[in-house]
Amino acid sequence: MYASLRSKAVSAAVLAAGLCLAATACTKTGNDSPKSDAGASAADTAAAQQLATPTDSAGGPGCTYQRYGGGVPKLDITDGKTVVGFSQSESTSNPFRATETKSIEAQAKRLGVKLIERNANADVNAQNSQIEDMIAQGAKVLIVAPENSDGLGPALAQAKAKKIPVLTIDRSVTGTACTDFIAFAGSDFYGQARIAADDLAKATDGSAHVAILTGSPGNNVTTDRTKGFEDQVKAKYPNMKIVASQTGNFAQTDGQKVMEQLLQAHSDINAVYAENDEMALGAIQAIKSAGKTPGKDVKIVTIDGISQMVQNVAAGQAVADIETNPRFGPLAFKSLQDFYGTTGVQPRVIIKDGHFTPDNAKQALSQGLVY
Repeated sequence: MYASLRSKAVSAAVLAAGLCLAATACTKTGNDSPKSDAGASAADTAAAQQLATPTDSAGGPGCTYQRYGGGVPKLDITDGKTVVGFSQSESTSNPFRATETKSIEAQAKRLGVKLIERNANADVNAQNSQIEDMIAQGAKVLIVAPENSDGLGPALAQAKAKKIPVLTIDRSVTGTACTDFIAFAGSDFYGQARIAADDLAKATDGSAHVAILTGSPGNNVTTDRTKGFEDQVKAKYPNMKIVASQTGNFAQTDGQKVMEQLLQAHSDINAVYAENDEMALGAIQAIKSAGKTPGKDVKIVTIDGISQMVQNVAAGQAVADIETNPRFGPLAFKSLQDFYGTTGVQPRVIIKDGHFTPDNAKQALSQGLVY
């Protein structure tokens, strides 16, 4: 399912170049809110996002400004005047969010996009208010990383009423593509979870007592990553038993606390599936505190691909880490340009993620494929 790291590096670089050329203004500079250039070259490296092949789409014509909600004004987002709003859902102390935000900022700077941005710090009510504030500040199109899938109704309703299109990245929202939002761009979360189940089964010879650390409730990432894992275990691994499943809210502190409780309640746990790396890092600390050895007494599979966790894979403390690539800048702005052009955007723009195992983790780290 996954290309080798070397072929991934080559094809990703080609894609990044293609996105840049399609954007037509890669050397143009200027940003309403200049930020650090850290991570600014991510789109031009082997770490850049790739589209899945074949692309996951509903087929048919893509969503364009003429079709969206019955039609919205045409914009040139690179004219230096049109304001694009970016709503980040969580603190940039999280490596995923930090990398995602830097990627959006860097690509906006490359294209000369006038960008304003807000961070909701994991508060969906704050995200609604901030989106409404960006609209009041003159945003004419929005890129939104939703805090959850169901909670942004008020902000989306206001954007729709004012004919302001919304592109969602990394999490989806409730509604209809090309009516309530342009499209969802992100990973195949259900597929990631199936790979995680396969990895854990291989590491335990198909026989394990598994604890699942689920993500925060109310969003499609948690739903898909839970269902994908459970479905795969049920279909293929009759000797793998899920003995506990509890939310760690995608947070390291919560993941550690919950894992400590689960180990006390279920002394037979010998495998953990964490739905993101932050919770996996917490689980490792809890396992150590319980006097057990992660990677030996308790096998761990996780999802994200942050540097610290991939290092743990390389060191044998975790079985595998399935990547979720957060470098959305080039893809998000290319999608907006397609939306305002003739190509249009399909309802689901799915990216291809890497798969870090003991066989390739050190190489991935040395090549800068992690974040």
